[in-house]
Amino acid sequence: MPGPGAYWFDKEEMDAVMEVMKSGYLFRYGSESDPKFLHTVSSLEKEFAFYCNTRFGLATSSGTVSLLASALAMGLRPGDEIIVPSYTFVASYTSMIFAGLVPVLTEIDESLTMDPDDIESRITPHTKAVMPVHMLGNPCNMDRIMAIAKKHNLMVLEDCCQAAGASYKGHKVGSIGNIGAFSLNIFKTINSGDGGLVVTNDEALYETAFGVHDQGHKPMRFGVEVGNRNILGLNFRMNEITAAVGLAQLKKIDKITTVLRQKRNRFKSLISEAEGFKFRILNDPSGDCATMCTVIFSSVEEAARVSRALGSKTVDKSGWHVYYNMEHVLNHLRQIGQPHSKGAYPKTDDILSRAMNISIGVVDGGLGAGWGININSSDAEIEAAALQFVKACKG
Repeated sequence: MPGPGAYWFDKEEMDAVMEVMKSGYLFRYGSESDPKFLHTVSSLEKEFAFYCNTRFGLATSSGTVSLLASALAMGLRPGDEIIVPSYTFVASYTSMIFAGLVPVLTEIDESLTMDPDDIESRITPHTKAVMPVHMLGNPCNMDRIMAIAKKHNLMVLEDCCQAAGASYKGHKVGSIGNIGAFSLNIFKTINSGDGGLVVTNDEALYETAFGVHDQGHKPMRFGVEVGNRNILGLNFRMNEITAAVGLAQLKKIDKITTVLRQKRNRFKSLISEAEGFKFRILNDPSGDCATMCTVIFSSVEEAARVSRALGSKTVDKSGWHVYYNMEHVLNHLRQIGQPHSKGAYPKTDDILSRAMNISIGVVDGGLGAGWGININSSDAEIEAAALQFVKACKG
């Protein structure tokens, strides 16, 4: 059950992989004097940065690592607090915990993204950053979030892992805050099986993130540096094969989001005759990825009944995307005085218990979106799914 990009794996991806295999260079570094070296990793970095209209791009081994490298690049230190929404994938929390940070959670609103009205109440003298998560491909209300961050002198790390291809008021997500992190996991808009990307306009952030991902080295090194490294790093590098698939997928990203928006608009128009629900808020309807159609029912009972009739489930039961379903994270946070057991975020609890995610492009039972359509669904299939939903609503 993959994301939309995986439905469009074709000759382009296979040819790109074979070209790398034939070159003999699978490592991201190679001999620049050898025409066989294709440098697909550095090409992906440059092309994705260009796509996001940022100065710098960095390819990593995962979206989780992209978040970790971004946090460390921003100079955040153990004990610093970072504000994160209560509805996001577990990696938004664990990457910060591995950096020694304290995730402080906020409520969400009916966009299913961070509620700007709740941010300032979470700020303490230890707060150093805020992490808006563009959840389910829906950009956050970045105007308000950036205004709050500026007011309180906070860094902004955009978690764009579920939102490659999204934009907010003409700006690609990831380019609005100080730094942005993306995922190329199989469930994402475009993918290379796994992998991640970081974008920023800040050269110092880029250099530090690069060092974190590659043993402390400076960007675009040749050979092994001695005496020039000043930060500690690990190995979070992407390889040439992964990048080759990513490059092929990147060429399809605008077509993917265009098709998804068309199919979701069609589906939404067909189910609009039903009653008892509303669509989630889109902070920028023209910039949303359209990987999901999220509906919010008027009652918990109605949400449970309809989702059950369709063989699906409400969002509050969608595993490691809901704060109180992450037992290992909860245990850690309790130890550092951050109680996040069920009921800690009543607004979030209420919204998620009444919400249902319907697949448009990302077919993922883990997101509560195991039912719906996909990017290849025909008009007839869209109409059949819509009719099924309407009948379920009518009981």
